[in-house]
Amino acid sequence: MSAASTHSPVTLTQKRLFIAPTQRGFNFVMMTVLLLLIAFIYNNNLVYLLAFLLLSVFSVTLLHTYKALAGLTVQAGQNTPVYAGENAGFVIHLGNPSPLERPSVAVTLADTETIALTPQGKASITLTVPTQKRGWLTADKVTVSSTYPLGFFKVWSDLTLDLTTLVYPKPSAISLPLPSTASAASNLTRLEKGADDFYGLSTYQPGDSLKQIHWKAFAKSQGLFSKHYGNAEATELWLDYAQTSGHSTEERLSQLCRWLLEAEQAHLVYGFALPGLQLGPAQGFHHSRRCLEALALF
Repeated sequence: MSAASTHSPVTLTQKRLFIAPTQRGFNFVMMTVLLLLIAFIYNNNLVYLLAFLLLSVFSVTLLHTYKALAGLTVQAGQNTPVYAGENAGFVIHLGNPSPLERPSVAVTLADTETIALTPQGKASITLTVPTQKRGWLTADKVTVSSTYPLGFFKVWSDLTLDLTTLVYPKPSAISLPLPSTASAASNLTRLEKGADDFYGLSTYQPGDSLKQIHWKAFAKSQGLFSKHYGNAEATELWLDYAQTSGHSTEERLSQLCRWLLEAEQAHLVYGFALPGLQLGPAQGFHHSRRCLEALALF
């Protein structure tokens, strides 16, 4: 049976569950068969009794192992975007609608997490997957399994959930100054500044006046920045792919990513341009996320 792909909660019914003996289970069966052989050869009723008792335990374990997963619900959670090179975390929600405790439920993606579910309880786990390149990342099938109670059998279900997250470019490790002018005539937008108009922040440099320090940002542990004022005609900051240095597309996107994060950290207003896309000057969480998404999907 093929794995099922779904956005909705998946209930682990009989059609979705598979069960098979483990190596420990095979060893247990071989030991029981050996006891039966000894009992037959020596006609020993006590050994017969022990062998049949072990066989009954083996049979009852089959039922309990199946019930360890039967009826559970599994659903994909909300995933957070990451930068290339980081581990992407995929959230999976499990529910136990029955009055039975599920003491050992293993969920496997790239790694395995084991949790216990209380009667009619719910739990969430986060499984990580390493990332290497930008763009959409879709996780492989998720395996939910259990060997409860004695490890003689393994019951499992392979599911393809809606586990997708966006991977942004890795910010460049090279520190380059932010562009100081617009990069194309179509991007040039000049603002008239009064003598006391605030027009931006920059990283604090030794010698800057203490009156210019952005103390609110410093109090929030966001870094030490200097406020700038002026009455000259100033050009808006534009982060433009066409004017970004780099030997390859990925290097240029990485540099744009770093500039974007630095501009946000400094509370600057900036425009953003990629071939076929232009986002007007703005700042804040939603603007930066739109820019990062554009970088990831370029």
